[in-house]
Amino acid sequence: MVRRTGAPRLDFEAAAIYEYPEHLRPWLEDLPRHPGVYVFHGESETMPLYIGKSVNIRSRVLSHLRTPDEAAMLRQSRRITFIRTAGEIGALLLEAQMIKEQQPLFNKRLRRNRQLCSLRLNGAKPEVVYAREVDFSHEPGLYGLFSSRRAALQTLQSLADEHQLCYGLLGLESLSRGRACFRSALKRCAGACCGRESEEAHNERLMAALAR
Repeated sequence: MVRRTGAPRLDFEAAAIYEYPEHLRPWLEDLPRHPGVYVFHGESETMPLYIGKSVNIRSRVLSHLRTPDEAAMLRQSRRITFIRTAGEIGALLLEAQMIKEQQPLFNKRLRRNRQLCSLRLNGAKPEVVYAREVDFSHEPGLYGLFSSRRAALQTLQSLADEHQLCYGLLGLESLSRGRACFRSALKRCAGACCGRESEEAHNERLMAALAR
């Protein structure tokens, strides 16, 4: 008989001593099956233990209660509250804001949430702005929500490819004054960089693409 060692055995031992947090059961009845943010509270009235978000609050909270690795947090929890949002993006933004403001003890994702970014037009050129710098819940003229700068620029590049927008005018590549971009010669740019298309027409098509 081969004896297993390492993580699987530790997981088995954690499951063996895990006890379902019955003291939290009264807080489960009102949990909705809708998007939003949920909060595990301990004894402190000012600092929550954990803040999370989900498209289905009830389902996500129940998954916490069945996880032996979270037993320490569950033992300290005394109540569970929630805030419903209109959708997943709203929940994501509210979670990031609440974590930043309240610094819950068991959250380890604040650094990642601070990297959330969006696209915003600076004149006619898109730029990447970050949640740590801009209040996404109030700032107008934002397009998309991305987990990183790279993801935002990849989306902008995909829009450019789909709509024959100019990489140079979008800031995706350097553009020499008076010269067409490389993609223009390949018929992948409609020619706003070399006069075949007006910059006004290019910007209108950019706005239409971003509005999606």
